[in-house]
Amino acid sequence: MARTRTFVVLAALAAAGLALTACGSDDTGGGTSATATSAMTSAAAASAPVASSESAPSSESAGSSGSAGSAGSTQSAASGATDASSAATAASSAGAGCTPDALQTAKAGTLTIATSEPAYEPWMVDDDPANGKGFESAVAYAVADQLGYAKDAVTWTRVNFDEALNNQSGWDFDINQFTITDERKQAVDFSSGYYDLTQTVVTVKGSPIEKATTVAELKDAKLGAMVGTTSLNAINTVIAPNTKPSVFKSNDLAVQALQNGQIDGLVVDLPTAFYVVGAQVDDGVIVGQLPGTGSQKEQLGLLLAKDSPLTACVTEAVDALRADGTLNKLATTWLAGKDQAPLLK
Repeated sequence: MARTRTFVVLAALAAAGLALTACGSDDTGGGTSATATSAMTSAAAASAPVASSESAPSSESAGSSGSAGSAGSTQSAASGATDASSAATAASSAGAGCTPDALQTAKAGTLTIATSEPAYEPWMVDDDPANGKGFESAVAYAVADQLGYAKDAVTWTRVNFDEALNNQSGWDFDINQFTITDERKQAVDFSSGYYDLTQTVVTVKGSPIEKATTVAELKDAKLGAMVGTTSLNAINTVIAPNTKPSVFKSNDLAVQALQNGQIDGLVVDLPTAFYVVGAQVDDGVIVGQLPGTGSQKEQLGLLLAKDSPLTACVTEAVDALRADGTLNKLATTWLAGKDQAPLLK
């Protein structure tokens, strides 16, 4: 048995050596190519299960013969090594294709980003997405940078919220507070989430719900939200008010209704809530955040065409920004903190 193990290990090392010789170093001369590295990793992984199968047969084969247990364990380990190698190869391929010269953008060499018009603070500042100010403008440029696009290689186009959900031609991704939902994912692609949301109730001083601290205290309120939003869904599922909520074509119309006393409260996401009370409504008050439904977090994601060739790379860029703390820093810079909006019970 020892002789067999030695032979397999030597054979694996020899295979790695052949792969190195055939592939050589990368174009820069700086190191071993990805193919050679993959070959060495696969060879080493293939040799390891042989030794482990001889020394510790799987529990599944403990009651059977040693040779049968060894064969079963070796087959399982080899399969695992193949899966790991395939995953590593796929990840490497995605990373290699996530550069401006490889990405299939609407316009070669340019990243075209869509957002609505007008665009409001704290998402965009001065209705100018190209200035890099505001949370979503800053996130968009950070994603572009991750993909290798300089700021002057990024262009913007204006597309309203509903249109973007129905027609994704002429741009590469849209950033416009799109909440990721399973229903939407049937028609479009999303990147991974770049911001975690809570839905928030806004009112004005002197309203019947100004002092509310629980969801139950909102049951008799006349509430409103923009059509087709998760805010409207939160009213119906989390609060379930006794009066049917008012539905508006835009947040601006909903804010007007709140200011005019047509509704007692408006439900929007937390960052928008801070903007409403700070800049749009006289004597605005944040009542509080609505508790989430189940264990699912609401997240904003970049919207892309269904099965877009850019989805994997854009998601990879967002994940990198979350991992290195960039998204958190941008949120701290541009969005208000949760401590100023109590959680309703």
